[in-house]
Amino acid sequence: MRHEDIWRAIDTLAAENGLSPSGLARKAGLDPTSFNISKRRAIGGKLRWPSSESLAKILVATGARLEDFTALVSGARAMPPEARMRGRSKIPLIGLAQAGSEGFFDDGGYPAGAGWDEVELPATTDANAYALAINGESMEPIYRAGDRIIISPAAPVRVGDRVVARAKDGAVMAKELARRTAGRIELASLNPEFPELRFAAEDILWMHRIIWASQ
Repeated sequence: MRHEDIWRAIDTLAAENGLSPSGLARKAGLDPTSFNISKRRAIGGKLRWPSSESLAKILVATGARLEDFTALVSGARAMPPEARMRGRSKIPLIGLAQAGSEGFFDDGGYPAGAGWDEVELPATTDANAYALAINGESMEPIYRAGDRIIISPAAPVRVGDRVVARAKDGAVMAKELARRTAGRIELASLNPEFPELRFAAEDILWMHRIIWASQ
């Protein structure tokens, strides 16, 4: 099992129960910051893993079985339908240009604070899903200025997926995940006139998958 897969499974379990990672930790009787992005790596980049005790507590708190969690680690959506949040049609919305400003996201990349609008878009089971309005030309011809995209923090992210990522310098960008290793992340622009971007893994604070776009 990979470090990123374990943490993605925890994020997915939280979202399938209508919670943020902080909310899941609180529900399980843990410190609310236990599952924060900042707690997943130590200074210097050393990987931090959740303890078996923490995993046991979140399974009890959500009613999930160990085999459910194991399936989430492998990328499945394993929770039974009755345990999931029902799809919703009102989703928080801001412009992609605004997304780089402080106050719109917590450190896990979940919508936070004031300033979000709401928009009627197709329903999703991810209680933390949000929408961004595209600006600029780097995603043409797939996404054009004014298009709206739905982003799911719970969805597994793999090479080839279209994603929204936030860098340490505050930049928020819609790109395609071209390559990912333990130490490097490469993001491609769908518009060939824009260059591929390369980052040290620790310089990307969070990365979420785009699951829908208006046309």
